[in-house]
Amino acid sequence: MSHWNGAKEQKLLERVRKLCLALPETTERLSHGAPCFYVRDKHTFVMCADDHHHDGRVALWCAAPEGAQPALLAADPERFFVPPYVGPRGWIGMRIDGKPDWKQVAALIDEAHHTVAEAHTRKRR
Repeated sequence: MSHWNGAKEQKLLERVRKLCLALPETTERLSHGAPCFYVRDKHTFVMCADDHHHDGRVALWCAAPEGAQPALLAADPERFFVPPYVGPRGWIGMRIDGKPDWKQVAALIDEAHHTVAEAHTRKRR
C-alpha cells in the first residue's frame, strides 16, 4: 500500500478521514504504510488502499456484516470487490476513485464501524 501522496488521493483520504473520525471511539494510524481506522484504538474497521500491489484501485476495505459482501458484489461489481487478506472474513472493498457516491461511502463506513464495535462489545460482556 502506498502513502496516499498524490493531491487527488489526499483529497479522497481527507473525506474518508472526516467520515471515520466522526464516529465514536475512532482513531487513525498507519498499518503497513496505509491509513487505517480503529474502534477503541484496537479493532480495524476501515483500511485505505492506494494501488495495493499495483491493482490500480484507490479504495477502502471495510468490515461488513454477514451476507453484505455477496450482495454488494452482485449489485455493483465495478465498484465493489473482495479485498485481499480480509476478504475471506467477509470484508468488502469499495473503489473511491472515479466519482464515488459519498452517501454510499458514508453508509459503508458507518456499517463497518457498527459491525466491528458491536462484535467487540459482545465479546467484552
